[in-house]
Amino acid sequence: MSQARNARALRGHIASLETMTRFVLATLALASGVYTYLGVRTLLDGSATMVFFAAIIYSAAVSVGIYGFWTYMIRFLPEMREASSRAWMLVMMGVGSVMIIAMSSWLNAAALAGSAAVEQHLAVTLEGYTGDLEQANSNAISALSLLPDIQRAAERFSRLAEDERNSGALTGTTGSGSVVQLLTQMAAQMRELETTIAGSRETVRVLFEEGQTHLATMRGLVSAPGAIAPRSDQFAQESVALAGVIASLQRTSIAPSVSRAAADLSAGFIAPIADGRTTDLAGRQDVVMATVRESVSAQSKALSDAAAEILAEPKVVERRYVPINSAEAVLRYARDFIPSWAGAISIDLLPAALVGIMAVVYGAMRRGEDTETDLDRLTAGDMMRALDIQDAIAARHRAAAALAESDAHPAAPEAHPEPVPDTPEPRPTERPAVAENVTPLAFSERKRTDP
Repeated sequence: MSQARNARALRGHIASLETMTRFVLATLALASGVYTYLGVRTLLDGSATMVFFAAIIYSAAVSVGIYGFWTYMIRFLPEMREASSRAWMLVMMGVGSVMIIAMSSWLNAAALAGSAAVEQHLAVTLEGYTGDLEQANSNAISALSLLPDIQRAAERFSRLAEDERNSGALTGTTGSGSVVQLLTQMAAQMRELETTIAGSRETVRVLFEEGQTHLATMRGLVSAPGAIAPRSDQFAQESVALAGVIASLQRTSIAPSVSRAAADLSAGFIAPIADGRTTDLAGRQDVVMATVRESVSAQSKALSDAAAEILAEPKVVERRYVPINSAEAVLRYARDFIPSWAGAISIDLLPAALVGIMAVVYGAMRRGEDTETDLDRLTAGDMMRALDIQDAIAARHRAAAALAESDAHPAAPEAHPEPVPDTPEPRPTERPAVAENVTPLAFSERKRTDP
């Protein structure tokens, strides 16, 4: 009995909440349409009027579609009693939800987090350009690490030449001869290479500072307030200038020049003819020049190997900034905007929770109605109509009994006998006893049609 009362109460609540349900669905559909309008407007090109009307039409279609779809679901799915029918309805609800996400939810996310997603794209691009500039600068100045070795080699050749000239440290004979000339020549070549490397340092510094200036401007554009579209355009201009600076830094690297100069030290070595006045001195000069040749070859190999290591470092891959709109940005960086995606999808799929609630309520209501008997389904109106019919039948029985009695005992004829009324007598204050062959429950088999 309590379950039956609970079923009747649930049916009453469903009827009372019907207006509220429609209001909730309409509000959610309208909200989704508004954010869809904001999102789709960023995807359209053309005049302002055309973009406005196209976005309005699309968002209106989305709102109507969402409202209609969830109205059908909330009306039909809870009424499904068979498991197969309910399963097919759930499948259709899943298909419709996917369609709603495809046509509306991602645009809602673009409206909610589109600007932030584009800023994220700018920040990621800026990080990439920062790494490219640092790598290009590192490659450009890596040849400067060879400068101390070159300076030491130049000083050593210069010192040996001075010692040979002043004290004959190598040949045992003082003066400027072939050995001094060769050592001076090697020292001069090392000095030229040193000057070349030192000169590139200033160029690299200027280019790196210029790149840092572009990066600072781009960093300001990422975090600046205001509309994202003009900032994205200016960011693109700065990225082009920065890409030029990075390319210049790669071309400024002195490592290839060092490698060629190191190879020339050995391959282009030309020893002068010994100019000693005696055969013994000339022989000693030849020995010393051979030793110098071996030293130059060793120095050349060391510089070539060091330059090869620098050249083997990975080159900076040319990077191009590609502007994207807010809808593309929220898809590319979806993991960074999960709350916005959750809100956008919830606006569209929240009615699914209402459908589930209605399904649960209808299930509980049907279980309660299954326990009802015919007596539980009788309403007050049914009882009143049964009593009225009972009174009418009792009145006819009384009239029939009176007629039978008058036929058995006829009375004196009257001048104008009154006919027996065909209508039942007025209902007395106290109801008569129910006839044995009549029961008000005879009408209880009628199926209840309204709650």
